[in-house]
Order: sequence, then C-alpha cells, then structure tokens
Amino acid sequence: MRRGSSGISCLLAIDKPLGLSSHDVVNRVRRILGERRVGHAGTLDPAASGVLVVGVGQATRLLGMLTLDDKRYVARIAFGTQTTTDDAEGEPIRTAPIPDRLADEDFARTAVSALVGDHDQLPPAYSAISVGGRRAYEMARSGDQVELEARHVTIYDAQLLSLDHGEGVLVWDCAFHVSKGTYIRSIARDLGTSLGTAAHLCGLQRVSSGPIGLARCLSLEQLELAGAGQVMEHALNPTIALGHPIHRLSEGDLQSVMVGRPFACPSTVSDRGEMRPARPGEPVSLVSEGRLMGVWERRGSRLCSKATFPEGVGGVRP
Repeated sequence: MRRGSSGISCLLAIDKPLGLSSHDVVNRVRRILGERRVGHAGTLDPAASGVLVVGVGQATRLLGMLTLDDKRYVARIAFGTQTTTDDAEGEPIRTAPIPDRLADEDFARTAVSALVGDHDQLPPAYSAISVGGRRAYEMARSGDQVELEARHVTIYDAQLLSLDHGEGVLVWDCAFHVSKGTYIRSIARDLGTSLGTAAHLCGLQRVSSGPIGLARCLSLEQLELAGAGQVMEHALNPTIALGHPIHRLSEGDLQSVMVGRPFACPSTVSDRGEMRPARPGEPVSLVSEGRLMGVWERRGSRLCSKATFPEGVGGVRP
C-alpha cells in the first residue's frame, strides 16, 4: 500500500458545518481516515452549511464525473443592506429603505415564486471563479477590478418559507431548487435590487446535491467516531451518485477490465431497475461484488475504458 494510503475508496456525504471551508473539511477527512487522496465536489462557502460530497482514495477520480446538476438550498435573505461579498461576511457597501410591501407575506410569496425560470446571472465578485488564472476573490481582496461574465442558470423552484422581523431586520426564509453553478448570493443581491432596496444572504444550507440529501450525510463528529474501521458502512452508493446504467461483471469480463481490454457490449444494462441496450457513447458503471470497478463506455459493439478502478470503489448495494 502506498504511503499515505488507507486502502479506503468510497464517496461520502458530509454535513459541512458553518465556519469551515470545503478544503478544511477535506483536511479533516484526510486526518480521520489516514488517507492522502481526498477531494470534494461542489464548493460550499465557510458561511454555508450542508451537503458536501467527498471522494476518498480512488473515488477522487469520480468527482469530475458526478453531474450533481441540481441543488436545493434553504436561504435567509436580509433586506436593507448590500455587502461586498453579497453575504453577511462582507462589508456594507449600500443601504436602502425597505418598502413596506416587503413585510407583506402574500407579496413576498409572489415575489419569490416569480424567480422561477432561466436567468443570466452575474456571479459575486468574491467567488472562486478563475479570471486570467487568478481566483476572483483573490483579486477582489487585493483591490483589483473583477470583471465577470454573466452565466445562464435556471431556478426550477422558489418558495417563501417564512418572514422574520427580528431585531429590526426584515429577513425572508426561502427554499430554492436551482441548476448547477447558480449563486444563491447573487439571487439575494438581485432580488433586493429588483424590489427597490438592497439585500444580502445572511444564512445558507444546502439540503441536497443531485440525488444526495442531508439524510445521507455524516457530521465530522460522526465520521470521527466511525473512523477508518467503520466508514464503509456510511459510504454512498457510487452507481446512484453517477446515475449511469449498470453492468454486473462476469469473471471473464472482470479479467478484461483489470487489464483495460475492451470486451463485447452486453445485450442489456440495468437502468433504474429496467433492462435495455447501452446507447452508443453512453457511460456504463461496471460492478463486481459490491464495488465499482470502472466507468466504461460503448464504442461500436464493445465497452471501452473511460476510467478503471483496480481496487474498486466501495459502497455498491443491490
């Protein structure tokens, strides 16, 4: 076993706590499991909590394959002030009166629901987007001008959960279902502007990332208690996270996979319980004895390697 390798290969869902960066969580997982190869998919800001998908061992190679195309959040939007970062971590840059109608629940519910649809959204200046090889937040912190391009995003659903008038500040608690790459901070900023005032995000929890919800998450404390010895009991099923059809390998197919040799495409693959032929160019999850052994794709009449995991990624369940 290579130095810094625990022999563990799996995907985990971590309930990221407030105050830690996504990279902080990765470092904690490395220490707890004694594994150098740890990464994450879908960054969460330190001021946000919730679902963070982490890859361990060979499963780090899966992180770029996970679509996780939609996200669900519970957000708190405070009105009256806009900040440098578009959330509560930043310095105030603009204040504005709050129109009385924003405190009306029916008006607020209608305004939030009206956000559903396609948008060209300008990301926050303080974001991890790369601009000319530098992170936007690094440029913003050093006082450099940050020019970002608007991104096309989709808000699939938006609902008002409640209004909060505590401590003289009006806050809307909202639930959002959005496409990958959507900034909830930008939604808060733009909502304030569109309603004739200013606003920023004052709380955020990601409640799902693709098919992975909070119910599947471990806290870092729970991971610490489980340790390397019991972590596989909490591993995500990588075939569900990937969403590809599945082929269960015969002994002969497994031998081909281990040496990277293309083999005859099976007549059918399992897709959400239904059997059908693999489509040309379609990725297929190859499994054997509870482990994901590779993600291969159909080329002509054969399956060919896109990624192979000699040790196997654990967590596959019937």
